[in-house]
Amino acid sequence: MFLSNLSIKRPVFATMMMVALMVLGLFSLRRLPLDEMPDVEFPFLMVQTIYPGAGPEAVEREVTKKIEEAINPIAGVKRIESSSVEGVSTIFVEFELETKVMDAQADVRSKLDALRPSLPSDIETPVVSRFDFRQSPIVSLALSGEGWALRDLTQLATETISRRIETVDGVGNVTVVGGLQREIHVLLLPPRMEALGVSPEMVVGALRRENMDAPAGRVERGIGEQLVRVKGRVRDPRAFAALVVTVRGGTPVRLGDVARIEDAQEEERTAAEFSGRRAIGIDIRRMSGSNIVAVADGVRGTVAELNAQLPRGVRLEVIRDNSVWIRESLADVQLTLVLGALLTVLIVFLFLNSWRSTVITGLTLPVSVISAFLAIYAFGFTINTMTLMALSLAIGMLIDDAIVVRENIVRHVERGEDHYTAAGEGTSEIGFAVLATTLSVLAVFIPVGFMGGIIGKFFFQFGITVAFAIAVSLFVSFTLDPMLSSIWYDPQAEGHAERGPIGRQLERFNQRFRDLGAWYRTVIAWALDHRKTTVGVAIGAFVLAISLFGIGAVGGEFMPKSDRSEFEVTVKTPVGSSLAYTRAKTEELDRFIRALPEVEFTYLTIGGGQQATVTDGTIYVRLKPVAVRARSQEEVMVALRAAVPPFRGVRAYVMEAGGMGGGQRPIQVNILGPDLARLQEISDRALAAIRPVPGLVDLSSSLEGRKPEFVVELDRDLAANLGVTIGSVSTGLRTVLSGSVASNFEDASGLTHDVVVRLAPEFRESSTDLARVPLATTQVDQRSGSLVMVPLGQVARILPSGAPSEIKRYQLERMVRIEGNYQGRSLTQVSGDIQRQLRQGSVLPTGYRIATGGEQEMFIETVGYVVESLVLAIVFVYLILASQFGSFLQPLAIMLALPLSLIGVMLGLLLTRGTFNIMSMIGVIMLMGLVTKNAILLVDFANKARATGSPRREALIDAGQIRLRPIMMTTLAMIFGMLPTALALGEGGEFRAPMARAVIGGLVTSTLLTLIVVPVVYTYFDDFGSRVVAWLTSKEEVKKVRAEEAGVVPGSLPEAFPAD
Repeated sequence: MFLSNLSIKRPVFATMMMVALMVLGLFSLRRLPLDEMPDVEFPFLMVQTIYPGAGPEAVEREVTKKIEEAINPIAGVKRIESSSVEGVSTIFVEFELETKVMDAQADVRSKLDALRPSLPSDIETPVVSRFDFRQSPIVSLALSGEGWALRDLTQLATETISRRIETVDGVGNVTVVGGLQREIHVLLLPPRMEALGVSPEMVVGALRRENMDAPAGRVERGIGEQLVRVKGRVRDPRAFAALVVTVRGGTPVRLGDVARIEDAQEEERTAAEFSGRRAIGIDIRRMSGSNIVAVADGVRGTVAELNAQLPRGVRLEVIRDNSVWIRESLADVQLTLVLGALLTVLIVFLFLNSWRSTVITGLTLPVSVISAFLAIYAFGFTINTMTLMALSLAIGMLIDDAIVVRENIVRHVERGEDHYTAAGEGTSEIGFAVLATTLSVLAVFIPVGFMGGIIGKFFFQFGITVAFAIAVSLFVSFTLDPMLSSIWYDPQAEGHAERGPIGRQLERFNQRFRDLGAWYRTVIAWALDHRKTTVGVAIGAFVLAISLFGIGAVGGEFMPKSDRSEFEVTVKTPVGSSLAYTRAKTEELDRFIRALPEVEFTYLTIGGGQQATVTDGTIYVRLKPVAVRARSQEEVMVALRAAVPPFRGVRAYVMEAGGMGGGQRPIQVNILGPDLARLQEISDRALAAIRPVPGLVDLSSSLEGRKPEFVVELDRDLAANLGVTIGSVSTGLRTVLSGSVASNFEDASGLTHDVVVRLAPEFRESSTDLARVPLATTQVDQRSGSLVMVPLGQVARILPSGAPSEIKRYQLERMVRIEGNYQGRSLTQVSGDIQRQLRQGSVLPTGYRIATGGEQEMFIETVGYVVESLVLAIVFVYLILASQFGSFLQPLAIMLALPLSLIGVMLGLLLTRGTFNIMSMIGVIMLMGLVTKNAILLVDFANKARATGSPRREALIDAGQIRLRPIMMTTLAMIFGMLPTALALGEGGEFRAPMARAVIGGLVTSTLLTLIVVPVVYTYFDDFGSRVVAWLTSKEEVKKVRAEEAGVVPGSLPEAFPAD
């Protein structure tokens, strides 16, 4: 071969090429940032609109539906889902994967600008934001202080701590969560307001009118000038009481006459506690492209400095640090990579019994791995779980080509050739097969890199990294290996060296292996003599293995479960519960959780997140490290689920951690239709039907319970006579109940605080209090000349009622979502039972339908993308093999190893109690390229032997015996290279293990069956090909005979067509 011959003749040139690759790889490695996952842009947008004081139905009608209808026509919109809760509309928009998110965001904003006049005037401006998991907090802190008021802690967090942390290199922004800002409260007193004829609108107008400094111009005198400013801004909160609201009978009515002024804090609608202590959360996000580990280290250093400077009794503690998981996960990948490399090299030494051969072969690993960093840098990737996992899993594959080349060179040396000649002849002889095997592997990994869907974006870096590393390993095998073999004399290979104790033991091992090869000849001979039996056993084993998934012995799930030493407990109290009640119940559960021996600390939040209400709470549970606890994360979660039911007045759901805002349960059933009452009825029936499903836990519906409310029904005739409208009533009530920001107050430090007008707490407790709220009419009091005030109860009825606490919508339809989790069984098993239960007794009314969502939907979608990649990989492998072997049928015999590998995959998952998930699916695709390597070596040697005149049977038997050693070496090298990953030794190992287990299982069975079944199938295809050739030849002979009988000389023109 050109490359090997050039390297043998120019050894310095070959060495410099290797050095260049390693130098470029090392320089690239120094510049690569660390991250947990690949940098993937998600095509999701979120539109959030605040509508103060509005109920879910009003939010849906006035805001959500209008925005959905405006957004839906935008090009590229794939799915719209929304949630309307009290005062908040949240709309999630998913676009097609190829859509540019920045362009989509601009389109959505332009639609909202055009829609703004038709939306309620008192909503806040809709906020359009991109969903980016990289912008989730990388570090979360808890600030607590013994004896400190929450308002003071909030000010300390905002003014001191946040500003200090923002100076850390790489920090993007800092957010304070769960704090209470200072506010000036103007608490209205209805009896006094009614007596003095003052309405809430008059109070708000007075504050906006009187609390300001206004520029008035300037005066000029001679050569100078002076500015004129009207001073009216209140400098002391107590001075607000002196502001004049109106004048009655010549006497000013001051704010203090109709309201109570308090220097207080905003109304508490959230709460946070850290291990039982009241706390404030501080979330830190990083800048795009920054090194997450370096940023987290900088934040931790700043936290240590701040703790030394903070007032006595105040503590700043790290709740969550994503860099710890990343650091440990990457360290585990690096460890498995090193262990895999050592085990692989050990296999080489075991078979070749020569440290020189081991060094020559093993050099492929550092060159290929280090060179791969050059590709990672060139493609703009990062050092993350996917790229390092690619290298750790590829360790066994990277050395395969070098093993085959070196083994063949050693075989030539053992036949008596000198090492220089053996290097050239051995590489040239095996080069064709090595090139075919490597191209087959590349043909598999390239489709993985370009797999569809979001999951394909994550595996793009995986596929490209492996493909580049394998390509480099092929280059090294054709250059460095033959070059070193030609100049480095190996006495062990020639049998001239004196062997030590280890060498003698290895020689005995190799002798036994040669005896195994001789025995293997008899096995192949028997299989060739009993072809139907051999093929029948293979087909039976394949059908049995595939049926394991059908009968549920091997289940499926979207992602493998991983012990991350953390999970969340979502808490819900009955609809209508107060913050105090929810907090008490959540604290009770929190105390129980903290008493578990595996728990390190907890972080409790109530009312946090974008859509959460005061009835929603989340307990983030951090477990002790895996090494120091007796139970796994899954076992603790199962035990906690069993312990939750005795807690009365609260429902709790245990789930995987999904960020501080809470995660989602994996099982989702969506019921869609127009009417909420019918949806409620259908969802109740569905809940009752699926509740008995084994393994289904944490079951709930989004439409459970109705929130109590008061409905104000206006007497239209009476109201019209008084000049009172529904709009004025709505505005007045919203002002006094939800609170209206009428002005602001600037303190001595220059900070501004809101001045909020609302009813005093003692006057907003019941419907009687609501009836006393004064309303301004259009009638004028003849004595005072002011507008007549009437209480709300005179012009309206106030009736108790109920409303849904949340209204969900999906694709412009109302929806009820039933959510659940699974334990003890796989996702596909539980989801299958759910589908059967729903089909049995559900006859849905016209206009209503049921759809699955959650991880089941993602699992089905991912299987589709994997099957596409699998088919494409198989087609590519066939194209390469057919081109290289010059045959349409022989590649089919080689590719028989593909289905045979699935036997081992299913058995491996069954023995390890694993599931068929995205990682094991990628393992199956990897196998499509790996398992053909052995068959290629076998068939290639048999073809060469037949070309020299050997009978087919003898050629196949000789090929099996001679190629047994390189086949077993490469297979064991791949198995042992992936073994550390399959054992899931460290943090995050459970996530990567299914891929390695699937590959190892497939390699074991495919190798064993390939050595026996492929020669048999080879004979079948060879016989079929011979028959086709004979048939075509016989038809050609018939044509010749008929032509001769007709008097036509073959190749001449008929008489009817004479030449010109």
